[in-house]
Amino acid sequence: MRNHQVKKLVILAFITALSVVLGNFLKIPTPTGFLTLLDAGIYFTAFYFGRKEAAIVGGLSGFLIDMIAGYPQWMIFSLICHGLQGFFAGFEGKSRYLGLVLATVAMVGGYALFGSIMNGVGAALAEILSNFMQNAFGLAVGFALYKAFPESLKKAVAVK
Repeated sequence: MRNHQVKKLVILAFITALSVVLGNFLKIPTPTGFLTLLDAGIYFTAFYFGRKEAAIVGGLSGFLIDMIAGYPQWMIFSLICHGLQGFFAGFEGKSRYLGLVLATVAMVGGYALFGSIMNGVGAALAEILSNFMQNAFGLAVGFALYKAFPESLKKAVAVK
């Protein structure tokens, strides 16, 4: 049992680190922050491992990217928005599509809410389209990565 938990922690740490690196590699500046490829790691984790793991990867990745990039005022907000995004994206079965919609609302709506607190309503409204595009692109890339990895890999590391 302990070996199982260690494997899971190592894999989640690796995906989190990779998401942070990808998030910093492809950064598009905006008036109130930046857009990243972070969402691809969140969606991949959600599809491959589930909602709890995706919430961990999403929350930690968003938190760490803001810390590294020099936006500490956004760290807690990113932890919340991307953590919820991962949690909802990890819904399975008949709830999958509802989860993806809720994941989008959690990320885009969460940043709109927190952005209006931090920078005013006008700036928050201006970011909605770009955050939605980041989410959609991350969803597409995350799903493609999920399809590229064989299901046997998940069984080999026994993380579920």
